[in-house]
Amino acid sequence: MTGFLSNLVQYQGLFRMITVLGIGGTFQIGFQISTITYMSQHVKAFINETWLERYGYPIQQDNLLFLWSITVSIFGIGGLLGSSGSRYLTVKFGKKKCLLCNNVLMIVAASIMGCSKISQSFEMILVGRFMCGVSAGLCVPLHHQYVGEISPKKLRGFANSTSSFFWTLGKAIGQITGQRELLGSQSLWPVLMASCGLPALVQLLTLPFFPESPPYLLMHKGDQEGCKKAIRQLWGEGQHQAEIDDIMKEKATMKNTKILSVLELVKEPAFRWQLYMIVILTATIQLCGINAIYLYTFEVLQAAGFDERMASYMTLSIGLSELVAAVVCSSIIERLGRKVLIRGGYWIMGSLLAAITVTLSLQDWYFWMPYCSLALIVLFSIVFAVGPGGATVSTRVEIFKLSCRPPAFVISSVLNWLGVFVIGTTFPFIVERLKQFCFLIFMVVLFTSGTIVHLFLPETKGKSIMEITEEFNKLNFRNKHIPATPNHVTEDYTFCTRL
Repeated sequence: MTGFLSNLVQYQGLFRMITVLGIGGTFQIGFQISTITYMSQHVKAFINETWLERYGYPIQQDNLLFLWSITVSIFGIGGLLGSSGSRYLTVKFGKKKCLLCNNVLMIVAASIMGCSKISQSFEMILVGRFMCGVSAGLCVPLHHQYVGEISPKKLRGFANSTSSFFWTLGKAIGQITGQRELLGSQSLWPVLMASCGLPALVQLLTLPFFPESPPYLLMHKGDQEGCKKAIRQLWGEGQHQAEIDDIMKEKATMKNTKILSVLELVKEPAFRWQLYMIVILTATIQLCGINAIYLYTFEVLQAAGFDERMASYMTLSIGLSELVAAVVCSSIIERLGRKVLIRGGYWIMGSLLAAITVTLSLQDWYFWMPYCSLALIVLFSIVFAVGPGGATVSTRVEIFKLSCRPPAFVISSVLNWLGVFVIGTTFPFIVERLKQFCFLIFMVVLFTSGTIVHLFLPETKGKSIMEITEEFNKLNFRNKHIPATPNHVTEDYTFCTRL
């Protein structure tokens, strides 16, 4: 605790910037994902009312369900588009400028959705949701990369795991404000829909007072004075020579400071296993069953005899438990390491899914069995937040150099948004066919991924980017010649030694 407080004092600039990035980053994404559930009934009624007023007859039920499904899924389509363009925009304009413009896009989208009821236009909701998706697709990789680049080595795991904390915080706040007693009512749902613009407004007003990431300023802008100023503003006036030397070594290995394209990264043999790992980690997040658990929770609660309102409150309790677990992850990630949390989390989650399958199969036999299912679901969400939820983000940032991080995050984000779309469209049919045994599919994925991580993923805790790259070179080049990594700093880049 004493060490954390001393770091908080020394790195107060860093902690303030992490907060600003989190509020305008994964917080607002988690907020939007959770609030849309509470607006389902109201938006459907609004579509029906608008249709009746325009055409004089109510909309057909099939058409209503189609429009609602488009309203939900168009967010993912926008996210796929936004993430695909993140590499180009990041390289051309830098992360800070991209986030500022992205905030403007989110505020405009929120305003459009908020005015939909007054304008009697459900099409405005579709346009706003699409724009929100584009903003989210661009925002998430920028948030992850930005936080990873501004953090010193000893706090990198903690800083990266905060994105999971802000995600769960946004979900919890969304669940609270979405209750009928607050903004989830028939009259206030447009306010709830427009409130996603508030986090973007906070970031838009505060981010200009913070610097661009030091590695970006030095490697791509050649701004030596800006790099020194950014380091002092974020890390204080202490000794940071080790981190500075790491930046210099990475700079020395980059060819003309060029950011690779997605195709160049895929073809580059020196990053083959890093790509394998990021694909496995991203795919496992989507196929681990956490989204399926969220979809199944309400049904399990109703089977346990809870009415709709009580089930809503208990779903909120699950979200709050996940928030507490995310805090725990941030506090232990630098002690246990990323590999232990990911591997152990996968295996424990796989075991819990096996137990959930058993309790769901027996819930009609014993009156108390649904309560066991609920307890296991809560435990599953907690294990996810403590382990893979936060550690995966940190690992994805740490295994790539700055020159390949933007295209790597494009690949990761595209896979992530595709996974959201595929799971969202296919899972209802899987449940219909397999019932509770659908969780066995996710169990196999978890145990398989846990084994792969155990065998091939290097531990990144306390290591520089160059040290992690050397670990991967043992896999990428096995019996081949490993390219030499410069371990010196050239004379042109010794300016930081006097910080």
